[in-house]
Amino acid sequence: MSTTAAFPDRDTTATKLWSFGEADQAFVKLLMENPEQDENLIEGLYRHLDLTAEARLLNSLKLEKLGQWLGNEAPARLQMRLMEAARSSQHPAYQAFRAGLAKSGGLESAFSKT
Repeated sequence: MSTTAAFPDRDTTATKLWSFGEADQAFVKLLMENPEQDENLIEGLYRHLDLTAEARLLNSLKLEKLGQWLGNEAPARLQMRLMEAARSSQHPAYQAFRAGLAKSGGLESAFSKT
């Protein structure tokens, strides 16, 4: 039985998703390579979306870009969970993230009909 790794916590992951420079992208890619880190990644994503939803200004273009990048880079095992996170609220922050995911086509490619 596998256990969730303690590091990184959701706040660290949320911070990486917030700034999302090249080093942050490499960090997130490393998280996605290890299935044991899936919970930490998803919890960090929820934290990031919640914090963004509470912010005074909404950068929907940045959220859409994040959704598109994650949709393109995430392995098939994470695609459904990413879309569940994007659909968990009707707030414009979640809608922008969901629009980016939809543009990436990651969910469709993960569950393509062959």
